[in-house]
Amino acid sequence: MNIHPTPEMWVLSIAKRLRIPDIRAVSGDLAAIIEADRAASGLDVAGPWLFLSRNLPKDGKTEFDWRICLPVSGHERYGGALELVYLPSTIVASAVYLGGLRSLFTKGYRPLVQEIELSRHEFTGQSREVYHDWRGATAPYGKIEIQFELAR
Repeated sequence: MNIHPTPEMWVLSIAKRLRIPDIRAVSGDLAAIIEADRAASGLDVAGPWLFLSRNLPKDGKTEFDWRICLPVSGHERYGGALELVYLPSTIVASAVYLGGLRSLFTKGYRPLVQEIELSRHEFTGQSREVYHDWRGATAPYGKIEIQFELAR
């Protein structure tokens, strides 16, 4: 587990209320919409894709607030139809997961959550997935940084 600040950033994003299994079905289409809007607006990509979650449930049946985000630069000139959101720097506990989506929760999330629960830190309810090396939903390998925002 690493404790570190996140960089502040501007992101083009789309928010949804959904269940964990729904992410796979909607993320590709939403990413294409964001990418097309970014290109049409002349913004530059300023970092890897990230997913923000608020109160991520421990099951696949409960809905939660989710947001797909693409960090961008040149936000001052943006006039598109999507949400342009400022994400301030925050302190997170993080771990890098290397593998496929099939075991992201059991081998990525679970060990990090257990380590945070054993520490003196407290969750705020917000978490992030940062896609440092994304090869597609069915790829056997990806590099995903899992981050939990900390209250203290």
